[in-house]
Amino acid sequence: MPAHPLREVGRRIAATRHARRMTQADLARAAYVSLATVKAIERGARMPSDDTLDSIAAALNVDPSRLATGTTHTETRVHAALPAISAAIAAYDLPTDPPQQSLDELAQAVGSLVDWRLGAQYARIAKHAPTLLTSTLAALHHTTGRDRLQVAQLVATTARSADAVAYKLGARDLSARLVELMRWAACQTEDPLVEAATAYVRTEVFFAARAHTQGLRALEQAIDASPSPTGPDTAAARGALHMRAAVIAGRADDPEAATLHLTEARRLGDEVREDVYQGTAFGPDSVRAHEVSVAVSLGGDHLQRALDVAAEWAPPDGLPAERQSGFWIELSRAQLWAGRPDDAFESLKVARFIAPQHTREHPWARDTAATLRRLRRADAESLTSFAEWIGAI
Repeated sequence: MPAHPLREVGRRIAATRHARRMTQADLARAAYVSLATVKAIERGARMPSDDTLDSIAAALNVDPSRLATGTTHTETRVHAALPAISAAIAAYDLPTDPPQQSLDELAQAVGSLVDWRLGAQYARIAKHAPTLLTSTLAALHHTTGRDRLQVAQLVATTARSADAVAYKLGARDLSARLVELMRWAACQTEDPLVEAATAYVRTEVFFAARAHTQGLRALEQAIDASPSPTGPDTAAARGALHMRAAVIAGRADDPEAATLHLTEARRLGDEVREDVYQGTAFGPDSVRAHEVSVAVSLGGDHLQRALDVAAEWAPPDGLPAERQSGFWIELSRAQLWAGRPDDAFESLKVARFIAPQHTREHPWARDTAATLRRLRRADAESLTSFAEWIGAI
């Protein structure tokens, strides 16, 4: 007989918690629910609501569907939130009533949004982004002096996090609007580092349009306009732009430009610690991960470089979950093209373990899973299960 749904959900949560070496108290704190709630769910006395399940899944760094079968997929719930994000920015330049939160409260909420973005927790972002966009925009229209510069930065950062959801889920028009909001707010920060980070994100528009040559030109202009790398912050800001330029140069089939920008990113990466954050993670490990991305973008004879990097290095736990999973997804693509389907499937599974929401929404992960299943070169049952989970069949 099949297990009772209540007991099955509790069993999966407990098993995943044990695998993460977390106590029930650890899980309760990380999920922002009571210890009594965690205990009741794990012993099968209570079924978690969708919000509670999302919080527990985020704390365990798994997709909610891994914990409870038959629940609404994260993708469906996040898509349902996109209209609210769109409505929140529809009249971004028109004054509204002042926000109820203080500047410190807004800054703290935006900080949580950034943490969720780095952890690829799109459901959490989608739930809170509409309200936070409305609040930060209202604050911008009702704040003056030096505080207004900080609020403008909060608007840009909030738009960036919301854009991560829109872009990953394929809402390209909404993503482009959020990027323009970022640019509008960045201009009001009087901070060239914020403008550099915005130029980094703007590249998504060129990726989506496959306008890679134009995107490379825009990034090179942003590099020229960015502050000279005289310290860790400025080095990280400019290095991230070089890192991004190397990837889009690869997509533009310009190996010379890709090599030039990757070399410069590597030089700047050696000057900063990985925890220097200027809108995006940057440092030696981030550059290493992007070496794989550049090699896969160039394809052909360059693929061996991706395999060589992976043979001697793997992303450390300290790297943002989205960047870690991106490395394994791109490596999987290289392994598939190199005739190593079993390795490719293993890399996809690692990516899912690290950042399930990011992996499920990544088109390359879906394409690779579908190709592997057509080739029938990996374990049929587990591969079919993975392909169903990721939406490849």
